[in-house]
Amino acid sequence: MRYEILGSLRVADGEVTITAPKIEVVLATLLIRSGEVVSVDQLVTEVWGGEPPQRATAALYVYVSQLRKLLPRDESGARPIETRSPGYVLRADEGQLDLHLFQRLVRESRAHVRAGRWDEARVGLEEALGLARGPALATLPGGPVINGFARWVEEVRLECQETLGEMKLRLGRHREMVGVLSGLIREHPLHEPFYGQLMLALYRCDRRADALGVYQTARETLNRELGLDPGRGLREMQRSILAADEVLDVRPAV
Repeated sequence: MRYEILGSLRVADGEVTITAPKIEVVLATLLIRSGEVVSVDQLVTEVWGGEPPQRATAALYVYVSQLRKLLPRDESGARPIETRSPGYVLRADEGQLDLHLFQRLVRESRAHVRAGRWDEARVGLEEALGLARGPALATLPGGPVINGFARWVEEVRLECQETLGEMKLRLGRHREMVGVLSGLIREHPLHEPFYGQLMLALYRCDRRADALGVYQTARETLNRELGLDPGRGLREMQRSILAADEVLDVRPAV
């Protein structure tokens, strides 16, 4: 059994099909908090928001019962969903839940970055981003747990994309990054680090005019959308490009 929540909810088992949205919300909430007790009140809020029906608790019991029938037992014969006061807990190990693998890859990649192991960091970040198939659980009606999880995934995904760009630039892979960073800027037009990375990549491709044009685009976008000028990082990148500062040149990895 494999569960995926870093995109639309998937249960990777040919014999399990969940079509009822409320049951999907219950399962997604338990998976987000896998290994932790999720109270009945939290689940009711996730499913119905601030105005649950009178028999919400009874309906929730039915949804959990249906999930227990759908999800297969483990090798020991135990059901994955256990009743534990004041609610329920779902047990899933790293091999069963994409979130656990994603978290481990991100932790390891951060450690590689701190240690200066650029290529190892790159490999881990690419694998982590490959697990994030799109906006997390975007097809489900969200409550506090699901919405908070979706925001967290998007922030970590953005961090991974930014760090991956930095690692590839350190490895001298600036030509392949021009198109990638251009796409990321279209997706995140207010995220300044992507502009800075694209300026550096273009400069290293001997496209200094294009690099300076990216700065102008960033300034116009930030001013139009937020009434702000570029931050210090982008301003320093512009000055370094104008001065053809050797600090911008590719440095061999040690």
